[in-house]
Amino acid sequence: MLKYITKRLLYMVFVFFTMSVLIFALYNAIPGDPAMMQVASQRDKLKPEQFEKIYQNMRQQMGLDDPAPVRYGKWIKSVVTLKFGDSIIYKKPVTKVIAEPMKNTIFLNLMVTFFALGITIPLGIYCAVKKFSKFDTAVQVLTIVGYSLPVFIFALIIIYFFAVQLRWFPVSGMNTPNISGSAMVLFLDRVKYMVLPTMVLTLASLGGMTRYVRAAMIDSLRMDYIRTARAKGLTERVVIYSHAWRNALLPIITLIISWFIAIFSGSIITESIFALNGMGKIYLKALNGLDYNLAMGVQMFYIVVSLVGNLIIDLSYGIVDPRVRIAK
Repeated sequence: MLKYITKRLLYMVFVFFTMSVLIFALYNAIPGDPAMMQVASQRDKLKPEQFEKIYQNMRQQMGLDDPAPVRYGKWIKSVVTLKFGDSIIYKKPVTKVIAEPMKNTIFLNLMVTFFALGITIPLGIYCAVKKFSKFDTAVQVLTIVGYSLPVFIFALIIIYFFAVQLRWFPVSGMNTPNISGSAMVLFLDRVKYMVLPTMVLTLASLGGMTRYVRAAMIDSLRMDYIRTARAKGLTERVVIYSHAWRNALLPIITLIISWFIAIFSGSIITESIFALNGMGKIYLKALNGLDYNLAMGVQMFYIVVSLVGNLIIDLSYGIVDPRVRIAK
């Protein structure tokens, strides 16, 4: 296993640097001039010669006139040292820019993951055990409808009922302006603002996850060892949760961990609707503002999280099912 992990780590390093070259080339091929965006507001205030001088100084300061290999070398050095350069929009290091949005995105999506898995796993198992029943049929119809609807439809429906009609929760923002109090008061205020986005993302994820758990459990319950376990006189609860569910976990664990990886990516649509300061929103702002350091920094962070997540998925297989463990 140690040898396998070492090989995977070397593979991850290779993929990381390969993707860094592709990401750098892609972002530098995007039309636009970041230096011009920084000084464009001064065009009407200065003479053409003065403006050109300021513009050229800005290009030199941002390193845009350096050869591509030199610019890549400077950028990858900042990435490896976890500095990621400075954001041209926020005028501060990228790591400081993404610190708060990342905490907000993780907080939101942890809540979504907790509620979604808490609903979909028992619901999918029950539907598999009671397959083709009226309840299972109703759930399948609802999951198809839920899976087909876009996220913003859920958002509009939830906002209308819980914010407009009932007035239980705020529509946008992260917390009440100028609020003060203990840590618990601030936490509960943050939770109040997270309720509607959490409901939206949870409802949007129920359809696909429920159907996936149901399908995996149905396949597991068809296996011969399930008949053998029942023939031995084991209770149905033991057969379902100790035998069938563990075998069904192998394909499900991929989806669960992939879902957890997505915690760091944020949701551009949901964060935009509810005006949340999250990773999706800041990434979109970086792209619109040609803030390459910020956009590439966020993108490389996603790549690292994905590589680590895939390693965790592979290692989890051996924990869940001893049959897939690495042998000599």
